[in-house]
Amino acid sequence: MRYSRLDIDIRGVAWLRLARPDVHNAFDDALIGELNAHLDRLHDAAEHGEVRVMVLGSEGKHFSAGADLNWMKRMVDYSVDDNLADSRELARLMQRIDSLPCPTLCRVQGAAYGGAVGLAACCDIVVASEAARFCLSEVRIGLSPAVISPYVQRAIGSRQMRRFALTAEVMDATTAQTLGLVHEVAGSHELDERVEHCVARLLEASPRAQRATKALLAEVARAPDSDATRETTCRVISELRVGDEGQEGLAAFFDKRTPAWRPAGDDDKESRS
Repeated sequence: MRYSRLDIDIRGVAWLRLARPDVHNAFDDALIGELNAHLDRLHDAAEHGEVRVMVLGSEGKHFSAGADLNWMKRMVDYSVDDNLADSRELARLMQRIDSLPCPTLCRVQGAAYGGAVGLAACCDIVVASEAARFCLSEVRIGLSPAVISPYVQRAIGSRQMRRFALTAEVMDATTAQTLGLVHEVAGSHELDERVEHCVARLLEASPRAQRATKALLAEVARAPDSDATRETTCRVISELRVGDEGQEGLAAFFDKRTPAWRPAGDDDKESRS
């Protein structure tokens, strides 16, 4: 039985979906293993420009209820070393999503609880249904949002993280947007339309420039005021200017035409006015 699906369309958009709607897309070791395998493939494809955008979503009413109850029951009898191995696989999942070279977008409907909040926080853009609900629920059952904490705290800030990680309060979509976890809230019947709109906008940009920018921003976040980071910023823009896509983008701008990486007829009048 497969718990997830990966489809890549002709535009190079990868649609990675949790496919356990019967248990509200709760994840266990099997699903985590599948997702890591998919992401290993996507990393290579994104590095080579074969995948332009990754959309993370799920089937059914809810994005994900977090950890699977049967998995948690099994983990009760695990040793510390066994639990540590499980936790490292979850940590690898979060890191692989966070470091995917291409832009990533998370589509959230219904509940996103526990580790599912981490999945959203690891993506570059989050579009949520107005009915979406987010909750760092771990402390209610004597656990901690430990593995996902670096990514969620980065998204919402340390003060808000303390509140929501310690109270396990439920955040509605508007609150999640205000805190910075969600970028856009859409009506329940408009969610797919808004996701597709974001995908289309991402596909308008230079693939190489996006990869370089994403890697650069990760370095800036780690050491914003270091000499090494300043040198990296200079190198990134210099190398992009003389690269094939940089040369093509500038030429297309001045010639008032569509750059080669975009489909013919996909003309952004606003950017050329």
